[in-house]
Amino acid sequence: MRKLSGIFLVGLCVGAIGAVAVTISHGAVQPPRAIAVTEVVTTMSESPSVPGSTPTPTPSPKLTPKPATKPESKVDAGELDRMVAGGEVSAVVVDRQAGKTLVSVHADRAYTSASLVKLLIALAVLDRGGPAPQVQKMLSRSDDDLASQFWSAYGGPSIVTGWAKKIGLTGTRAPADPGRWGDTLITAKDVARIYQYVAAHAPGTILAALRAATERGSDGFRQYFGIPDAAGDRPWAVKQGWSCCRPTRMLHTSGLVGEDGRYIVVVLSEHPASVDYATASKRVTQVVSALLG
Repeated sequence: MRKLSGIFLVGLCVGAIGAVAVTISHGAVQPPRAIAVTEVVTTMSESPSVPGSTPTPTPSPKLTPKPATKPESKVDAGELDRMVAGGEVSAVVVDRQAGKTLVSVHADRAYTSASLVKLLIALAVLDRGGPAPQVQKMLSRSDDDLASQFWSAYGGPSIVTGWAKKIGLTGTRAPADPGRWGDTLITAKDVARIYQYVAAHAPGTILAALRAATERGSDGFRQYFGIPDAAGDRPWAVKQGWSCCRPTRMLHTSGLVGEDGRYIVVVLSEHPASVDYATASKRVTQVVSALLG
């Protein structure tokens, strides 16, 4: 496995602003701004300071005590490495409201998509007037049979190449075996761009399906790892992915978090096949928890 390097990650809470560059699979908002990975990041739970501002004088300091500030929360490369021991992880967080990329960890690293490619399949089917209820079922229950039917009926690999060009996905590639849609190659940065497009342009069917994601997929796999388990009382809309073992185990969580889907959160991960799904799921949830704070 490749070794992670650099200093990464932030704590993430609704309502604040951070900047950083720090960079998972079953089967237009402004582009991210590159930031040096050595930058210090404030947590999203902190109130931003205004350069040069001073508190308003008051007759008695006792009447206006200085509010306590929360220490910055940072996760360095070593800590991230330990979260996905022996594997690899990429993460992107975008604040849609501010139009800023808050986290970018190995954003261009490629993974097989597993079910995340169903987002592109859904776009292709709906764009051509396909059956919305079936698309919703494919997404919310991560139904592989429906995905295979749509893949064959709506163009196969051309779904990937066509939508990658339309949305501007630079690291997404159609599968080498045209029949294996889950082997589509993706990157965290590209998945974030898909969500930007869906949120801005796609029919409501997709987001409604992602908000209605069932705890277990059509194959019985528990798909509430990652974002759903880590989000607490924050609203979410997710598409998850999992696959094994060609030769490794993939586990991805992606979606919108917060009121009005303010934050795009994408975590892609690859684990040795010797790491079972239960363990890998906990690790991915740990990563998302570190991002959300």
